[in-house]
Amino acid sequence: MKGQIAGMMRQAQQMQEKMKKVQHELESVEIEGQGGSGLIKVTVTGRQKVKAIDINPSLLIPGEDDKEILQDLIVVAINDAMSRAEKIANEKMSSVTSGLPLPPGLKPF
Repeated sequence: MKGQIAGMMRQAQQMQEKMKKVQHELESVEIEGQGGSGLIKVTVTGRQKVKAIDINPSLLIPGEDDKEILQDLIVVAINDAMSRAEKIANEKMSSVTSGLPLPPGLKPF
C-alpha cells in the first residue's frame, strides 16, 4: 500500500513538472488571429496575453463610421487569436494529463 502511494506521489510530481514546462513553453508560443479578412491582426501568446495588434493602413481613412468598424474588427481578431491560443494550450496540456482520470469538464489548468 505504501509503495502504491509513493508511486502515485512520484507520478503526480512528474506531472506537475511537465505541466510547468508546458506552461513555460506556452508563454513563448505566438498565435495570430485576424478580423476583416486579415485587415486587423492580433498576436497573442499561448497563455492568452495580447502581444501585438497590426492594423492595415487602408482602414485608417477618416469617416464617421470608421471608428466603430475598426473597433469591431479588433474585437473579432482578438477573439479569434484567443480561441486559437486556447485550443493550442488545451492540446499541449492534454498531452501532459493523458491517462489521468479527470472528471468530465475539468480543465488541467
